[in-house]
Amino acid sequence: MSATDPRAAGAATRPLISVLKLKKHFPVRGGVFGRTQAVVQAVDGVSFDVKPGETLGIVGESGCGKSTTAKLLIGLTERDDGDILFDGHALGAQLTLKDLRKNVQMVFQDSYASLNPRLTIEDSVAFGARVQGLDNPEDRARALMERVGLDPDRFAHRYPHELSGGQRQRVNIARALAMSPRLVVLDEAVSALDKSVEAQVLNLLSDLRKEFGLTYIFISHDLNVVRYISDRILVMYLGEVVEVAPVDSIWTEQAHPYTRSLFSAMPSMDPDNRTKEPPLAGDPPNPINPPPGCRFHTRCRFAADVCKLRVPKLAGIARNSDHLAACHLHDAESGHPGAGKGIPA
Repeated sequence: MSATDPRAAGAATRPLISVLKLKKHFPVRGGVFGRTQAVVQAVDGVSFDVKPGETLGIVGESGCGKSTTAKLLIGLTERDDGDILFDGHALGAQLTLKDLRKNVQMVFQDSYASLNPRLTIEDSVAFGARVQGLDNPEDRARALMERVGLDPDRFAHRYPHELSGGQRQRVNIARALAMSPRLVVLDEAVSALDKSVEAQVLNLLSDLRKEFGLTYIFISHDLNVVRYISDRILVMYLGEVVEVAPVDSIWTEQAHPYTRSLFSAMPSMDPDNRTKEPPLAGDPPNPINPPPGCRFHTRCRFAADVCKLRVPKLAGIARNSDHLAACHLHDAESGHPGAGKGIPA
């Protein structure tokens, strides 16, 4: 990214994208007339910023709201409440959905289902640019295919079923880049790939980020993959953000008990370091009726009465203001018996 690029000018002044108290509740319908019986609180008050040029990794158990958050960011799912600001412009006010999609693109987990089986690879990559009225969509598509490692002379006229999973995901990456976006959301983009192919795609994403001055939101279950590609990590639990920190900080010290449980569940390469008991017991509570207070208290071995009554605030821990956690153990005024001391060793 050159010094004259407008993306560089905004980097020091404001986040590229800001999410403020984002909410999405899905109705559960039943009965003869299909009336709403309850709502699933998929995303409930999520807030975060992403700076220009950085990669934010989002982790958490299945069902915590990661993918729903991603779809809300690009407008595939309509939000119930909250604000999305892209480069300081609010979606729905100063910024239309069409304008947002020129700047924000997504790479999905299922590389086959996200491609139209009736379109050739060249047409798939060029389609978005053609719809948006960008110049020379076909030439743009062939150049990007070559950049992601697919020879246009060999692959341009093939169909998705003729490619491997890794090749299809390269097509999806090229298709996203054809719009010249500033932000790319990657939802489990490498989870279905073989490890050798996964490494190639991760290295490709890192190179493309530097070459095109991209910003990433990277969603994954694999903490090692998130560590490799991310600058910061955001941890979600049951529709809420429980911890956000620079990758080195959170790798050194997990400030939330849930985050510590996720890290404890990582397989070790040391044969003598065996997991003797599950780091986290039980399933997440029902998102239709989440528990009051801290939503993690039903599975937390450090829970106290205050955890059942009061929702913890996402705030900086004592030793690092850039490391945020939503836990009463880090709030000296919370009334928790261990307040202000952090997680016991």
